[in-house]
Amino acid sequence: QVQLVESGGGLVQAGGSLRLSCAASGLTESRYSMGWFRQAPGKEREFVATISGSGIQKYADSVKGRFTISRDNAKNTVYLQMNSLKPEDTAVYSCAVSRLFAVVAASGYYYWGQGTQVTVST
Repeated sequence: QVQLVESGGGLVQAGGSLRLSCAASGLTESRYSMGWFRQAPGKEREFVATISGSGIQKYADSVKGRFTISRDNAKNTVYLQMNSLKPEDTAVYSCAVSRLFAVVAASGYYYWGQGTQVTVST
């Protein structure tokens, strides 16, 4: 059984930083991409960042230069370092796993975590 467990969310002031983690267990694939998505209240889920098994990264324009995605393959864990946070970054952040190479569409991901809340205050 595959499980993705996110952690690291919380409340932070604008301009602050948070680091999210997502630990995967039960995966049998040898190569997979891991991504982060977010969903704010009343809005659709949107792509944030993804990283391939070889370390190729893609970012949404809205977070480029502020967020950094990384992974530890030995631990099956993906991280999202979020700096210079803005109130518009407030959302539930979820990690996901895909067999496709650094895909940005949510439909390309087949395992999802439960999400962790990130709230950025003014």
